[in-house]
Amino acid sequence: MELVVLNTQGNETGRKVKLTEEVFSVEPNDHAIWLDVKQFLANKRQGTHKAKEKSEVSGSSKKLHRQKGTGGSRKGSIKSGTFVGGARIHGPRPRDYSFKLNKKLKQVARKSALSYKAKENNIIVLEEFNLNSPRTKEYISILENLKLNDSKTLMVVSDYNKNLYLSSRNLAKARVMKAADLNTYEIMNAKNVILLETSVKAIEETLNK
Repeated sequence: MELVVLNTQGNETGRKVKLTEEVFSVEPNDHAIWLDVKQFLANKRQGTHKAKEKSEVSGSSKKLHRQKGTGGSRKGSIKSGTFVGGARIHGPRPRDYSFKLNKKLKQVARKSALSYKAKENNIIVLEEFNLNSPRTKEYISILENLKLNDSKTLMVVSDYNKNLYLSSRNLAKARVMKAADLNTYEIMNAKNVILLETSVKAIEETLNK
């Protein structure tokens, strides 16, 4: 498929970019997308949750009363989880939530996500541009020219661009990312994906390795 290249004013430049079918027109695999997003979110979890267990709660370990003859239930310790101020029964412990997926599955997931965006006409190709300094207002102006200021956007660049990154950092609905760092979650989380001209080739090379 071919897309018209736009400039930062939102006008057509007269050039077109061809998107390869192997990356932008595959049959989407929903399960692969789900697994890749699940892994991305799981890997971000700190897993530092912790509740005090019986051995960690302060309190006397003396038996509250004799075992039999009281007419009441058996109680071994005031630190039991059945008492107010006692331990947490089967509470959370620190753990690592991360897990691995093979490279081919992750590539299928990312190709599927990009194919969904292409199918929904939510991919825009923008000519190369740069900001002389971090300017959030200027970045917002570009989004307004593209009529994307009200939607979540993901701009993909071929190499790290400090000024673009800093210009978009304070915008809740805008994200700038290197082609090499592109992941399924960010693609699916954005309404529109903006590809700079050189990033198209970088994405294709990354996903066809």
